[in-house]
Amino acid sequence: MRVRELTDQRSRVLVIVCDQGEEAVRAVNEAIRQYRVGAAQVTGVGGFRAGELGYFDRTSRTYLPIPVDEQVEVLSLVGDVAQRDGTPELHAHVVCGRRDGSTVGGHLLRGEVFPTLEIIVTEVVPALARRFDADIGLALLDPGSAD
Repeated sequence: MRVRELTDQRSRVLVIVCDQGEEAVRAVNEAIRQYRVGAAQVTGVGGFRAGELGYFDRTSRTYLPIPVDEQVEVLSLVGDVAQRDGTPELHAHVVCGRRDGSTVGGHLLRGEVFPTLEIIVTEVVPALARRFDADIGLALLDPGSAD
């Protein structure tokens, strides 16, 4: 495990409310880039009309798609913003609730918002970076570096 303690007296929070029909990942990425958020913690709740989650398969080194073909409640959206190749990027996982109370979860690949999605982005300093790990096949958060 690698840990880096980050402390700073400054703080900034973005409240992002996505409208019906917007694609969630695209909307959040646009907002964090517009407001120049370099690194942050992200939480959210709301709903999707449809979407796609992913499960990372370590053998194929790809996300296996988990289709969400129905309206669901976003019960929990948790993630971060970190620099990837010099650009801030959202990395989020969600747990979605179905009408019958069952859930589906995974890495958020795409979500069509309905009726709304409320995202809280809490900036942290200094900027965090992702580094590609060739053994795993993913860009992983590197708390020891800053871009």
